Amino acid sequence: MSRLILFNKPYLVLCQFTDPSTGSGQAAEGRPTLADYIPVKDIYPAGRLDYDSEGLVLLTDSGKLQYSISDPQNKLPKTYWVQVEGIPTDEALAKLARGVTLNDGPARPAQVRQIAEPKLWPRNPPIRFRKEIPTSWLELVITEGRKRQVRRMTAAVGFPTLRLVRVAVGEWELGDLKPGEWKDVMM
Repeated sequence: MSRLILFNKPYLVLCQFTDPSTGSGQAAEGRPTLADYIPVKDIYPAGRLDYDSEGLVLLTDSGKLQYSISDPQNKLPKTYWVQVEGIPTDEALAKLARGVTLNDGPARPAQVRQIAEPKLWPRNPPIRFRKEIPTSWLELVITEGRKRQVRRMTAAVGFPTLRLVRVAVGEWELGDLKPGEWKDVMM
């Protein structure tokens, strides 16, 4: 039986068990890693989440399951709540839905919609607040996972990402897990 762990990765935590700058788990000058939160041996992330992003990370002890979750050929949808600078226009949303061209090639079309500000935990440190520039929230669903893809996509249409929270990967959802919490899922 395979083990699958759902983890709510906090902001500014590496999505791996060691910090390459220290060579081990968190050291005095090192960055927090998965090892600081998950005391389970022989599990590995199925995909990544950027250091400055938050939310759902899946970990498993099964190479086959890890491959099926993270392989881009499987086109497993990943759902993000994205706080952007400004109020996106219908044209910007349509571009995201069609697929924007990034410096490493065209991104697949995304499902995108504006959403009300979700009820989330406070981020520490908080995002920068600028009185003259409003922010808004999008729900963005993509089926690939290139490096910093969501951030690059929103920037490409003129609305830089301020906060990025992954809330689902395929059928698995973040639910009510708080930052740093994890749970096992039966497989």
